[in-house]
Amino acid sequence: MATRSVNKVILIGNLGRDAETKFTPSGTAVTRLALATQRSWKDQQTNEWKEETNWTNVVLWRQENLANYLTKGKQIYVEGRLQTRSYDDKDGKKVYATEVVAEEIILLGGRGDGAGPSTGPGAAPAQRTSRGESARSGSGGPGGASGPEDDFGGMQITDDDVPF
Repeated sequence: MATRSVNKVILIGNLGRDAETKFTPSGTAVTRLALATQRSWKDQQTNEWKEETNWTNVVLWRQENLANYLTKGKQIYVEGRLQTRSYDDKDGKKVYATEVVAEEIILLGGRGDGAGPSTGPGAAPAQRTSRGESARSGSGGPGGASGPEDDFGGMQITDDDVPF
């Protein structure tokens, strides 16, 4: 019988730079993020509060549309798995990189934080990805067929309808 293990990461932090999206040779979008998280503790000797910032590399696959909303300073929730990969640098030395492969991202913050790059019909910000798919889609983009996540029956919801 195989033993079980868990590889799950949950982070809430702020983006240190705008998301960077590149494409693999086969055309798959790969978005990279730098996420800052803070840890606070009270120094036992000085009785002062100290703070430390930790930077985590996050990778997001097939979400090039969501990348438009992942801008420097934005607070996000990330759920995913830890992955270490290796490659040879230009000198032939093996380099190891540990990163979080995001399976779910939620944009945090209120309406007033500039949650998206544009407004108007069809431009509502993608607030959440669920297991790698944007909650505002289920379609491949504007004019696409609704997917299983569309349970609003065609109802139009504006920013003024949202209480936060």
